[in-house]
Amino acid sequence: MIESPTVLRQKIFIDGQAGTTGLRIRQWIQDRRDIELLTLADGDRRSVTARQQAISLADLTILCLPDEAAKEAAIWAQDVGTRVLDASTCHRTADDWTYGLPELCEDQRARIVSADRVSNPGCYSSTFILLLRPLLDAGLMPTNVPISIHALSGYSGGGKSMIERWEKPENELANIPYEAPYALERVHKHIPEMQRYTGLTVQPQFLPAVGSFHSGMRVQVPLHESIFYNKPDGEEFWSILDQRYKSERFVNVAPFAGFEAVSEIELNPTQFNGSNQLQIHVYPHPAGHILLVGLLDNLGKGASGVAVQCLNLMLGLPEHAGLPG
Repeated sequence: MIESPTVLRQKIFIDGQAGTTGLRIRQWIQDRRDIELLTLADGDRRSVTARQQAISLADLTILCLPDEAAKEAAIWAQDVGTRVLDASTCHRTADDWTYGLPELCEDQRARIVSADRVSNPGCYSSTFILLLRPLLDAGLMPTNVPISIHALSGYSGGGKSMIERWEKPENELANIPYEAPYALERVHKHIPEMQRYTGLTVQPQFLPAVGSFHSGMRVQVPLHESIFYNKPDGEEFWSILDQRYKSERFVNVAPFAGFEAVSEIELNPTQFNGSNQLQIHVYPHPAGHILLVGLLDNLGKGASGVAVQCLNLMLGLPEHAGLPG
Protein backbone atom coordinates (compact mmCIF):
# COMPACT_ATOMS: atom_id res chain seq x y z
CA MET A 1 0.00 0.00 0.00
CA ILE A 2 1.08 3.60 -0.60
CA GLU A 3 2.20 5.60 2.40
CA SER A 4 2.11 9.36 1.84
CA PRO A 5 1.52 12.65 3.64
CA THR A 6 -1.95 14.22 3.50
CA VAL A 7 -0.91 17.78 2.59
CA LEU A 8 -2.00 18.62 -0.95
CA ARG A 9 1.16 19.29 -2.92
CA GLN A 10 2.49 18.11 -6.26
CA LYS A 11 3.11 14.41 -5.90
CA ILE A 12 6.42 12.72 -6.77
CA PHE A 13 7.03 8.99 -7.05
CA ILE A 14 10.53 7.52 -7.38
CA ASP A 15 10.28 4.15 -9.09
CA GLY A 16 13.49 2.42 -8.06
CA GLN A 17 14.33 4.51 -5.01
CA ALA A 18 16.58 1.79 -3.57
CA GLY A 19 19.27 2.31 -6.24
CA THR A 20 22.19 4.70 -5.85
CA THR A 21 20.61 7.51 -7.88
CA GLY A 22 17.16 7.02 -6.37
CA LEU A 23 18.50 7.00 -2.82
CA ARG A 24 20.29 10.34 -3.30
CA ILE A 25 17.25 11.94 -4.94
CA ARG A 26 15.08 10.81 -2.06
CA GLN A 27 17.61 12.08 0.47
CA TRP A 28 17.54 15.54 -1.08
CA ILE A 29 13.75 15.87 -1.52
CA GLN A 30 12.14 13.83 1.26
CA ASP A 31 11.95 16.68 3.80
CA ARG A 32 10.74 19.34 1.39
CA ARG A 33 7.42 21.04 2.11
CA ASP A 34 6.68 22.10 -1.46
CA ILE A 35 6.21 18.56 -2.81
CA GLU A 36 4.71 15.30 -1.60
CA LEU A 37 6.79 12.15 -1.93
CA LEU A 38 4.80 8.99 -2.55
CA THR A 39 6.50 5.84 -1.26
CA LEU A 40 5.73 2.15 -1.39
CA ALA A 41 6.00 -0.25 1.51
CA ASP A 42 9.04 -2.49 1.21
CA GLY A 43 6.93 -5.47 0.22
CA ASP A 44 5.32 -3.57 -2.67
CA ARG A 45 8.39 -2.13 -4.38
CA ARG A 46 8.51 -4.96 -6.93
CA SER A 47 4.74 -5.18 -7.32
CA VAL A 48 3.60 -4.15 -10.79
CA THR A 49 0.16 -3.27 -9.46
CA ALA A 50 1.51 -1.09 -6.63
CA ARG A 51 3.99 0.66 -8.93
CA GLN A 52 1.34 1.35 -11.55
CA GLN A 53 -0.97 2.75 -8.89
CA ALA A 54 1.74 5.04 -7.55
CA ILE A 55 2.57 6.26 -11.06
CA SER A 56 -1.10 6.99 -11.73
CA LEU A 57 -1.35 9.06 -8.52
CA ALA A 58 1.84 11.04 -9.13
CA ASP A 59 2.16 14.34 -10.94
CA LEU A 60 5.73 13.36 -11.81
CA THR A 61 7.44 9.98 -11.69
CA ILE A 62 11.22 9.62 -11.57
CA LEU A 63 12.48 6.36 -13.04
CA CYS A 64 15.66 4.99 -11.42
CA LEU A 65 15.46 1.60 -13.08
CA PRO A 66 17.35 -0.66 -15.48
CA ASP A 67 16.68 0.28 -19.10
CA GLU A 68 14.05 -2.37 -19.93
CA ALA A 69 12.11 -1.72 -16.74
CA ALA A 70 12.29 2.03 -17.40
CA LYS A 71 10.85 1.57 -20.90
CA GLU A 72 7.92 -0.35 -19.46
CA ALA A 73 7.26 2.12 -16.64
CA ALA A 74 7.46 5.06 -19.07
CA ILE A 75 4.64 3.49 -21.08
CA TRP A 76 2.55 3.08 -17.94
CA ALA A 77 3.09 6.77 -17.14
CA GLN A 78 2.19 7.86 -20.65
CA ASP A 79 -1.01 5.81 -20.54
CA VAL A 80 -2.22 7.63 -17.41
CA GLY A 81 -0.87 11.08 -18.29
CA THR A 82 1.87 11.24 -15.64
CA ARG A 83 4.97 13.25 -16.47
CA VAL A 84 8.24 11.32 -16.38
CA LEU A 85 11.87 12.02 -15.56
CA ASP A 86 13.91 8.99 -16.61
CA ALA A 87 17.34 8.46 -15.05
CA SER A 88 18.06 5.34 -17.11
CA THR A 89 20.03 5.25 -20.36
CA CYS A 90 17.25 4.23 -22.69
CA HIS A 91 15.66 7.59 -23.67
CA ARG A 92 18.64 9.96 -23.71
CA THR A 93 18.80 10.28 -27.48
CA ALA A 94 15.12 9.62 -28.25
CA ASP A 95 13.58 12.28 -30.49
CA ASP A 96 10.39 12.49 -28.43
CA TRP A 97 12.18 13.02 -25.11
CA THR A 98 13.80 16.22 -23.81
CA TYR A 99 17.39 16.01 -22.65
CA GLY A 100 17.52 16.99 -18.99
CA LEU A 101 20.65 19.13 -18.91
CA PRO A 102 19.50 22.68 -18.06
CA GLU A 103 22.88 24.26 -18.87
CA LEU A 104 23.08 22.68 -22.33
CA CYS A 105 22.03 25.77 -24.30
CA GLU A 106 20.04 28.97 -23.95
CA ASP A 107 16.57 27.48 -24.42
CA GLN A 108 17.06 24.09 -22.77
CA ARG A 109 15.42 25.14 -19.51
CA ALA A 110 12.29 26.22 -21.37
CA ARG A 111 12.16 22.84 -23.10
CA ILE A 112 12.44 21.03 -19.78
CA VAL A 113 9.75 23.22 -18.18
CA SER A 114 7.20 22.33 -20.87
CA ALA A 115 8.20 18.69 -21.39
CA ASP A 116 6.19 15.69 -20.28
CA ARG A 117 9.11 13.29 -20.75
CA VAL A 118 12.64 14.25 -19.73
CA SER A 119 15.72 12.01 -19.85
CA ASN A 120 18.36 12.55 -17.17
CA PRO A 121 21.89 12.82 -18.66
CA GLY A 122 24.77 10.48 -17.88
CA CYS A 123 27.48 11.65 -15.51
CA TYR A 124 30.42 11.32 -17.89
CA SER A 125 28.48 12.57 -20.87
CA SER A 126 26.96 15.67 -19.27
CA THR A 127 30.42 16.78 -18.14
CA PHE A 128 31.96 16.16 -21.56
CA ILE A 129 29.10 18.01 -23.26
CA LEU A 130 29.37 21.04 -20.99
CA LEU A 131 33.14 21.15 -21.52
CA LEU A 132 33.04 20.90 -25.31
CA ARG A 133 29.71 22.28 -26.57
CA PRO A 134 30.49 26.01 -26.04
CA LEU A 135 33.81 25.63 -27.90
CA LEU A 136 32.17 23.93 -30.87
CA ASP A 137 29.37 26.54 -30.86
CA ALA A 138 32.07 29.24 -30.96
CA GLY A 139 33.66 27.62 -34.03
CA LEU A 140 37.07 26.97 -32.48
CA MET A 141 37.27 23.52 -34.08
CA PRO A 142 35.37 21.42 -36.63
CA THR A 143 32.80 18.82 -35.56
CA ASN A 144 34.49 15.97 -37.41
CA VAL A 145 37.61 15.78 -35.24
CA PRO A 146 38.59 12.73 -33.17
CA ILE A 147 38.42 13.56 -29.46
CA SER A 148 39.73 11.48 -26.55
CA ILE A 149 38.26 11.47 -23.07
CA HIS A 150 39.98 10.11 -19.99
CA ALA A 151 37.64 9.96 -17.00
CA LEU A 152 37.96 8.71 -13.44
CA SER A 153 34.95 7.89 -11.28
CA GLY A 154 34.26 6.53 -7.85
CA TYR A 155 32.97 2.99 -7.93
CA SER A 156 29.40 4.06 -7.12
CA GLY A 157 29.19 5.15 -10.77
CA GLY A 158 28.68 1.51 -11.73
CA GLY A 159 25.66 1.03 -9.47
CA LYS A 160 25.04 -1.70 -6.94
CA SER A 161 26.99 -4.44 -8.69
CA MET A 162 30.17 -2.36 -8.92
CA ILE A 163 29.78 -1.11 -5.35
CA GLU A 164 29.50 -4.69 -4.10
CA ARG A 165 32.53 -5.79 -6.13
CA TRP A 166 34.74 -2.96 -4.88
CA GLU A 167 33.63 -3.23 -1.26
CA LYS A 168 33.83 -7.03 -1.05
CA PRO A 169 36.92 -7.69 1.13
CA GLU A 170 38.05 -10.80 -0.71
CA ASN A 171 38.38 -8.84 -3.96
CA GLU A 172 41.06 -6.65 -2.35
CA LEU A 173 40.05 -3.56 -4.31
CA ALA A 174 39.33 -1.16 -1.46
CA ASN A 175 42.87 0.20 -1.20
CA ILE A 176 44.46 -0.29 -4.59
CA PRO A 177 46.82 2.66 -5.22
CA TYR A 178 45.91 3.15 -8.87
CA GLU A 179 42.90 3.62 -11.10
CA ALA A 180 41.44 0.63 -12.90
CA PRO A 181 40.27 1.01 -16.52
CA TYR A 182 36.92 -0.51 -17.39
CA ALA A 183 34.53 -0.92 -20.34
CA LEU A 184 37.47 -0.93 -22.75
CA GLU A 185 35.98 -3.89 -24.64
CA ARG A 186 32.78 -2.15 -25.74
CA VAL A 187 31.28 1.09 -27.04
CA HIS A 188 30.24 2.85 -23.86
CA LYS A 189 26.54 3.63 -23.43
CA HIS A 190 27.29 7.36 -23.03
CA ILE A 191 28.81 7.76 -26.50
CA PRO A 192 25.53 8.43 -28.38
CA GLU A 193 24.51 11.33 -26.13
CA MET A 194 28.06 12.72 -26.16
CA GLN A 195 27.86 12.96 -29.94
CA ARG A 196 24.27 14.12 -30.21
CA TYR A 197 24.48 17.01 -27.77
CA THR A 198 27.92 18.30 -28.73
CA GLY A 199 27.32 17.92 -32.47
CA LEU A 200 30.43 15.78 -33.00
CA THR A 201 30.16 13.67 -36.15
CA VAL A 202 32.97 11.30 -35.11
CA GLN A 203 32.71 9.01 -32.10
CA PRO A 204 35.06 10.17 -29.34
CA GLN A 205 37.47 7.66 -27.84
CA PHE A 206 36.28 7.23 -24.28
CA LEU A 207 38.60 5.75 -21.64
CA PRO A 208 36.75 5.45 -18.32
CA ALA A 209 38.45 4.29 -15.13
CA VAL A 210 37.43 3.52 -11.55
CA GLY A 211 39.25 4.53 -8.39
CA SER A 212 39.15 3.07 -4.90
CA PHE A 213 36.76 5.73 -3.59
CA HIS A 214 32.97 5.63 -3.38
CA SER A 215 32.01 8.76 -5.29
CA GLY A 216 33.55 11.67 -7.11
CA MET A 217 34.57 12.22 -10.72
CA ARG A 218 37.22 13.84 -12.89
CA VAL A 219 36.70 14.11 -16.66
CA GLN A 220 39.73 15.11 -18.76
CA VAL A 221 39.53 16.11 -22.42
CA PRO A 222 42.91 16.80 -24.07
CA LEU A 223 42.66 18.83 -27.29
CA HIS A 224 45.59 18.76 -29.72
CA GLU A 225 46.59 22.11 -31.22
CA SER A 226 46.30 20.73 -34.76
CA ILE A 227 42.47 20.56 -34.56
CA PHE A 228 41.94 24.28 -33.85
CA TYR A 229 40.96 26.97 -36.32
CA ASN A 230 43.08 30.15 -36.12
CA LYS A 231 45.21 28.81 -33.24
CA PRO A 232 43.40 30.40 -30.27
CA ASP A 233 45.33 30.63 -27.02
CA GLY A 234 44.34 29.07 -23.71
CA GLU A 235 42.81 32.25 -22.34
CA GLU A 236 40.39 32.42 -25.28
CA PHE A 237 39.15 28.91 -24.47
CA TRP A 238 38.79 29.86 -20.83
CA SER A 239 36.96 33.09 -21.65
CA ILE A 240 34.37 31.32 -23.83
CA LEU A 241 33.59 28.83 -21.08
CA ASP A 242 33.65 31.47 -18.36
CA GLN A 243 31.20 33.69 -20.24
CA ARG A 244 28.94 30.75 -21.03
CA TYR A 245 28.58 29.66 -17.41
CA LYS A 246 29.11 32.90 -15.49
CA SER A 247 25.43 33.10 -14.44
CA GLU A 248 25.01 29.40 -13.67
CA ARG A 249 24.50 28.36 -10.07
CA PHE A 250 25.82 24.81 -10.43
CA VAL A 251 28.52 25.13 -13.11
CA ASN A 252 31.54 27.32 -12.51
CA VAL A 253 34.83 27.88 -14.31
CA ALA A 254 37.96 28.05 -12.16
CA PRO A 255 40.17 31.15 -12.63
CA PHE A 256 42.61 30.94 -15.51
CA ALA A 257 46.14 30.33 -14.22
CA GLY A 258 48.08 30.27 -17.48
CA PHE A 259 51.13 28.03 -17.35
CA GLU A 260 51.30 27.80 -13.56
CA ALA A 261 52.05 24.32 -12.25
CA VAL A 262 49.07 22.30 -11.03
CA SER A 263 49.26 21.18 -7.41
CA GLU A 264 48.86 17.55 -6.41
CA ILE A 265 45.46 18.20 -4.83
CA GLU A 266 43.99 20.73 -7.27
CA LEU A 267 42.20 18.11 -9.36
CA ASN A 268 40.96 15.91 -6.53
CA PRO A 269 37.94 14.07 -7.99
CA THR A 270 36.22 13.89 -4.59
CA GLN A 271 36.31 17.58 -3.64
CA PHE A 272 32.72 18.28 -4.71
CA ASN A 273 31.18 15.19 -3.15
CA GLY A 274 27.82 15.81 -1.54
CA SER A 275 27.16 18.83 -3.75
CA ASN A 276 25.51 19.59 -7.07
CA GLN A 277 28.55 21.46 -8.39
CA LEU A 278 30.55 21.01 -11.58
CA GLN A 279 33.85 22.90 -11.70
CA ILE A 280 35.62 23.40 -15.03
CA HIS A 281 39.36 23.98 -15.45
CA VAL A 282 41.25 25.07 -18.58
CA TYR A 283 44.96 24.29 -18.83
CA PRO A 284 47.05 25.58 -21.76
CA HIS A 285 50.24 23.90 -22.94
CA PRO A 286 53.23 25.78 -24.43
CA ALA A 287 52.89 23.68 -27.61
CA GLY A 288 49.36 25.04 -28.13
CA HIS A 289 47.40 22.09 -26.79
CA ILE A 290 44.53 22.55 -24.32
CA LEU A 291 43.40 20.31 -21.47
CA LEU A 292 39.81 20.64 -20.25
CA VAL A 293 38.92 19.16 -16.87
CA GLY A 294 35.58 18.78 -15.10
CA LEU A 295 35.25 17.90 -11.40
CA LEU A 296 31.96 16.79 -9.84
CA ASP A 297 30.21 14.23 -7.69
CA ASN A 298 29.04 11.46 -10.03
CA LEU A 299 26.01 11.00 -7.74
CA GLY A 300 25.45 14.76 -7.43
CA LYS A 301 25.62 16.93 -10.53
CA GLY A 302 26.36 13.72 -12.43
CA ALA A 303 23.06 12.04 -11.57
CA SER A 304 20.71 12.87 -8.68
CA GLY A 305 21.43 16.58 -8.48
CA VAL A 306 20.64 17.34 -12.11
CA ALA A 307 17.52 15.17 -11.71
CA VAL A 308 16.35 17.43 -8.88
CA GLN A 309 17.08 20.48 -11.04
CA CYS A 310 14.83 19.04 -13.76
CA LEU A 311 12.16 17.99 -11.28
CA ASN A 312 12.01 21.56 -10.00
CA LEU A 313 11.82 23.04 -13.49
CA MET A 314 9.07 20.64 -14.56
CA LEU A 315 7.00 21.51 -11.48
CA GLY A 316 7.51 25.26 -11.78
CA LEU A 317 9.59 25.45 -8.59
CA PRO A 318 12.93 27.25 -8.05
CA GLU A 319 15.58 25.23 -9.85
CA HIS A 320 17.86 25.07 -6.81
CA ALA A 321 15.16 23.98 -4.34
CA GLY A 322 16.29 21.09 -2.16
CA LEU A 323 19.85 21.11 -3.48
CA PRO A 324 22.92 21.80 -1.33
CA GLY A 325 24.51 25.11 -2.14
